Amino acid sequence: MTNETDQNSVNKNWLDKAVEPRSGEELPVASLQECLLTNLPGTSGILRVHQFPGGFSNLTYQITLGVNTYVLRRPPFGAKIKSGHDMAREFRILSCLKTHYHKVPTPLYFTEDTSIIGAPFYIMERIEGVILRAGMPKEMYPDAQKMRAISEAWLETLVELHAVDPSVEGIAELGRPEGYIERQILGWGKRYELSKTNELPKVDFVIKWLAANQPKEQHTAIIHNDFKYDNLILKPENWEEVSAVLDWEMATVGDPLMDLGTSLGYWINPNDIDTMRDFQFSPSFLPGNLTREEIVHQYTLKTGRAIDSPVFYYVYGLLKIAVIVQQIYYRYQLGLTKDERFGRLLNVIDQISVVASRAIERKKIDNLF
Repeated sequence: MTNETDQNSVNKNWLDKAVEPRSGEELPVASLQECLLTNLPGTSGILRVHQFPGGFSNLTYQITLGVNTYVLRRPPFGAKIKSGHDMAREFRILSCLKTHYHKVPTPLYFTEDTSIIGAPFYIMERIEGVILRAGMPKEMYPDAQKMRAISEAWLETLVELHAVDPSVEGIAELGRPEGYIERQILGWGKRYELSKTNELPKVDFVIKWLAANQPKEQHTAIIHNDFKYDNLILKPENWEEVSAVLDWEMATVGDPLMDLGTSLGYWINPNDIDTMRDFQFSPSFLPGNLTREEIVHQYTLKTGRAIDSPVFYYVYGLLKIAVIVQQIYYRYQLGLTKDERFGRLLNVIDQISVVASRAIERKKIDNLF
């Protein structure tokens, strides 16, 4: 049996770590150091910058000044989509939520001054912990029993967020819950057209189907809009407890079932087809995880909210992911980003649309093939 000392050593090895910044995504150290020493009380020393490797959207860095460690968030290089990369809005969300939802990092400083690093950015506290990513080493995989408990903690954290009063000061103004579903379907359809690079008929079919099959809105909640494993920090000493939720750039007020749908889109079951598992959106494919149908069932029990159209929400989640990937691929095609990972994304978009079409055809969200 592993003793406590050995277990602590293993936990420390799996802590989420920053690495050297990717080529082309370095930060100007001199101007950033001067800014932070001036605006973060109690800081001193030489600035050291590392980058967290995950994610395709806003960029996240670890900033170290002497003995103090922080996190910096900035928009991706070349991004022109202000509504999706608004640092001021994301900072405001964290500031307003902090007193109502304890699983939020403390925001510390924000500036719109682009002369410092070339873009607006904000600083927040660094919460140390474990983040489960699809590409993590196999030695890090939890066993089935632990994975089950982690997936249940994942769901419980989402339920907790959806239970926060959406009328809290500063948050209610961020969204318009009335007509939220219709605006989302229209909005993601327009985003797809604006970033379209290739003809993918099944994507067009999915967009039309969603527009014609919208359910009625029944509830309003604060929604994260990107709630998945790699946006959760787990406690190092107990992975079955969630310390914090990250990446609030798309948070708003709207229908919580649309938030659930986004999460279902990222949730890959162990028996999904190889092409979906290969996308590695989430380690939900590991044995022990709740299935998508189990998530829907437990969410209904925990919240008392009936889900009459699970296929609609799941397909919406898939479309949303496909469009986000298309926007990234579009920037790559224009040469605005050099990240070689992006060159393989067109096939991802096509295969997501295949799965969405299959869910529509079979009227189910599990065991589609």
